Amino acid sequence: MEDFRKWVVRAAEWGVDYRARLRELPVRPPVQPGEIAAKIAPSPPEAPEPFEKVFADFERDIAPGMTHWQHPRFFAYFPSNSAPASLIAEHLVNAIGAVCMLWQTSPAATELETRAVDWLRQAFGLPDSFQGCIQDTASTATLAAVLVMRERALDFTGNQTGLSNTPRLRIYCSAEAHSSIDRAIWFSGIGADNLVRIPIKGPLRGADPDALRSLIAEDIAAGFKPAGVIANVGATGVGATDPVAELAAIAREHDLYLHVDAAWAGSAMICPELRHLWAGAEHADSIVVNAHKWLGAQTHCSAHFVRDPASLTRTLAAKPDYLHTLGLSEVVNYSEWGVPLGRQFRALKLWFVLRAYGLEGLRTMIRNHITWSRALCEKLRATPSFEIVTEPAYSLFSFRYINASTDLDTLNLQLVETINADGRIYLTQTRVDGRVAIRFQVGQFECTEADVMSAYDVITEISEQL
Repeated sequence: MEDFRKWVVRAAEWGVDYRARLRELPVRPPVQPGEIAAKIAPSPPEAPEPFEKVFADFERDIAPGMTHWQHPRFFAYFPSNSAPASLIAEHLVNAIGAVCMLWQTSPAATELETRAVDWLRQAFGLPDSFQGCIQDTASTATLAAVLVMRERALDFTGNQTGLSNTPRLRIYCSAEAHSSIDRAIWFSGIGADNLVRIPIKGPLRGADPDALRSLIAEDIAAGFKPAGVIANVGATGVGATDPVAELAAIAREHDLYLHVDAAWAGSAMICPELRHLWAGAEHADSIVVNAHKWLGAQTHCSAHFVRDPASLTRTLAAKPDYLHTLGLSEVVNYSEWGVPLGRQFRALKLWFVLRAYGLEGLRTMIRNHITWSRALCEKLRATPSFEIVTEPAYSLFSFRYINASTDLDTLNLQLVETINADGRIYLTQTRVDGRVAIRFQVGQFECTEADVMSAYDVITEISEQL
């Protein structure tokens, strides 16, 4: 490309300007399906095009059609933060362009990953019996955990002989578990019919340990082979959290593999006063926490902690001759810890974030988000025509708009869509006990108290217009 330096600088400056004006933009773009595609040529160019034109088309046609996940009034889903320090690290990673599959293909990346993940382990108060790596997403970490559950229950024969003529395995998870667990069960070949949902109880909407005991006993009596349990810490719908210590005790009783899905809320465990919410996680076999959610490291950056790396690599590692590091048998090759062979240099952004903001800076951010979310919850609770459906879990709660309508589900879906079309804030919906509820979570890295409280004005103003 002609004048690489010019365009690298231009792209960096565009990014700085973009982040500076985010509050002026609608969180979700006012576009219709197909509108962006209509602006893009239907066929690729035969001849090179001037980069000036390529960049101009990006600014004119692509950027305005993006949903702005770094917007400080993004209250939908969970955050997918890209803190400034992380963004700088990603610029460097992209410039280096390494494939970090083996120690020999990326010595510094491999050793930094080992150290940065251990920093997180310490920050979360986990024992040093855990080691870890960085997966792309929690979905991949959960799939890896389910594959280990499968192989461990089959005495590590499934990869070799297949699943025909093997016992039907059973995996247990809460009724609130994330859809990535369903997908892991599909992809592992265990089958959706063998994912057993544990009923929930209590204000945290956690799995009922007594129900789990009964389900396991029934399955054993029916000839099934229990293989593993997946516990939630801050599930996506409304932040449901399982009693991890009790589930861990049951898993130990039956020699089951316990995986803890703390993808979102696990980041909050850098705050010691919140660790009671995952008490017992220290007894898990594996844990996943997405540093790319609440901690500010850019996607993809999921910390996957494991107690026994040998079980993980025995399940996932393939070692053809061309992947051997000659003369060095004791090095760590993190491609053997996950599903993909190719890996990015993900540890640099985590290292940058932890150093640039420090644990205390990150704790302050998380504590603020929790405080502001709860303040908004109380303000809505005190407002006629609104009810709180689920109490605050971390920085997430859910609510409903109520009026004389007999179809409150449709009314609340209409409210969500009207709010999002307005563009000042962005929310999502869920179902709680079969009824539509509106989720509100605080987690964007540069969000302020004023941003959170502005949501009250938007929600009440638009609800009055319906």
